Amino acid sequence: MADRPAGLLLAAGAGRRFGKPKALVDFEGETFLTRSLRALSEGGCDPIRVVLGARAEAAVALLPDPSLVVESPDWASGMGASLRAGLAALAELDPVPEAVLVHLVDLPGVGAEVVARLAELSAVDVVARAAFDGVPGHPVLFGRRWWPEIAAAAIGDRGARDWLATRDDLRVVECADIGGGRDVDHPSDL
Repeated sequence: MADRPAGLLLAAGAGRRFGKPKALVDFEGETFLTRSLRALSEGGCDPIRVVLGARAEAAVALLPDPSLVVESPDWASGMGASLRAGLAALAELDPVPEAVLVHLVDLPGVGAEVVARLAELSAVDVVARAAFDGVPGHPVLFGRRWWPEIAAAAIGDRGARDWLATRDDLRVVECADIGGGRDVDHPSDL
């Protein structure tokens, strides 16, 4: 059985199109932040880190433990900065996790079942991502072997997208039977 992957929740954005940081959006009785954190925890990720930026103090107040926080000082430059900050924080842990499952805060249809399906594949050299009706999405599982390459490629709002596009070893894991991968950009998307 594979070791449990770490969970990395990217929740630093200002949510300009939404009108406020999506981490703070209330949905079905909880915030996107607490919903996403619960999905990672119940899906088998340990340890978990949450990358914050915009309105970080309000988001920290929603967390069960402030030690989960990784602050991304240059969060405004895009998702790449948050991904780099999160990978760097995980690489400093002892022991360093064998893999990380990267999740985005604005995916309320991704629950613990989706996380668990990907977490089962945890390995040092894994590259896997969820797909919904054949469309690749998040979360994405990265083995520790690839973290330096991913961090180097994570620029602007593209995160690991360009790096993933070069992979012939990417495992696409269909998850439409247990969740939805539609991201929420505007209040009308809810």
